[in-house]
Amino acid sequence: MISRFFFILFFSVLSFAVTSQIRFEAAVQNLLQKPYYKNASVGMHVVDLDSGDELYNLNADKVLIPASTMKLVTSASAFELLGADYRFKTQINYRGKILKNGDLEGDLVLVGGADPALGSEYFQDYYIDFLKNWAKKIRAQGIQKITGDLILDGSIFNSERVPDTWIWGDIGNYYGAGANAFTVNDNMFRITFSSPKKVGKPTKVIATYPKLEGLQIKNEVVSADNNVDNAYVFGSPFDKTRIIRGTIPRDRIAFTIKAAIHQPEEILAQEFLKALNDEGIFVMGNISFDSVNKKDLKTIYIQESPTLAEIGEVLNHESVNLFAEHFLNQIAVEKMGTGNREEAIQLIKEFWDSKGISIEYLFMEDGSGLSHFNAVSPAFFTQLLKFMSNNEAFVNTLPTAGEGTLNRFSQNLFPGETLLAKSGSMPRVRCYSGYLKTEKGKTLVFSFMFNHFSGSHSALIDEIQQLLTKLKTL
Repeated sequence: MISRFFFILFFSVLSFAVTSQIRFEAAVQNLLQKPYYKNASVGMHVVDLDSGDELYNLNADKVLIPASTMKLVTSASAFELLGADYRFKTQINYRGKILKNGDLEGDLVLVGGADPALGSEYFQDYYIDFLKNWAKKIRAQGIQKITGDLILDGSIFNSERVPDTWIWGDIGNYYGAGANAFTVNDNMFRITFSSPKKVGKPTKVIATYPKLEGLQIKNEVVSADNNVDNAYVFGSPFDKTRIIRGTIPRDRIAFTIKAAIHQPEEILAQEFLKALNDEGIFVMGNISFDSVNKKDLKTIYIQESPTLAEIGEVLNHESVNLFAEHFLNQIAVEKMGTGNREEAIQLIKEFWDSKGISIEYLFMEDGSGLSHFNAVSPAFFTQLLKFMSNNEAFVNTLPTAGEGTLNRFSQNLFPGETLLAKSGSMPRVRCYSGYLKTEKGKTLVFSFMFNHFSGSHSALIDEIQQLLTKLKTL
């Protein structure tokens, strides 16, 4: 009787699991028959984390545009190759000699450490008055006057300002800021407009902050009868002319948008010079941007960043492109000596290939996923996430339902850490990859990738949430 009872119980559980899987597969097929998705390119892969069993496969080896889910590859690689406790370091140095009267006969030299979080809005408590602190450290060395120059050495990175496959419509906007040896304040500046009461009328630029010397703005923004920022900034990373097109809400005294700074070293130098003056330290020479012989330098202070794990949590929760590009380049810094995007990508491919994850399904052009030339398969994501599942620091960087870029997902449907995932989106692209705990206590690794669909993103988010809800019953 006992054996028969357990046989019936086992059969019932198995039957329920099969039924749940059939329901999930039917839900996928019903979704793909809708007009918005009939002609889309769609790939899905679901794997049981513990057993490795494949539970669902729809074009799992098809390479698709990942958008910001590419950050999973970049952040996982950085955690493995640099370590969760890694910190970026900016050095305040001098060369020459300090005289008894407080004169530095020589130069004050900042050596950029490519700290992506320096002065960042995401880490305001970490960098409170950091420039004032630098000036105080210099004053504590007995320096009151610098007879030479203020030199910023950014040789830790090569000269590339942004990846060459980023599009014109992105690189002028705040999310299109490129990595820099002297990234500061998220490489971002603000443009404030006033707008008239009538719709379709020209707006005025009334302020920019911080001040960027040589900035020229051609404003083509008009007023609109809505409450959203539809203004976009266009301009090369190699000059300071910006054209702004689109709309902002009508009848505003002040409406502010954000744009990318591609010369953050200039902003840092000017703000640091002011902090030095406020501390009573005067630079008699010029500001210059040059590589110096590090053997000639004496260190005054080293500014350390938050840990890679702390920055990585913001990177994946808020999908910060700038942080991802820094993680990518820093891999090359530590392994090759200089930050170089192409060399870093090669190092990443070699690493995952050495772990038995086929790079045949990884086409990588940047670290953030902003490039439309990236392509990854759902199966690559599930293999990567399966490998990283024991890296607690990495897993902790992924948002849960209701957090960060998963803010549209219900905490009631996915309480606690039931769902941990990274999203990715750009026009006609919506992707999710992550971990899902089932009602039976299993952990599933999944990747859903939708390319070239014609419907709204909000509708697809709701559809994907329903698919995950059904998947949770497996």
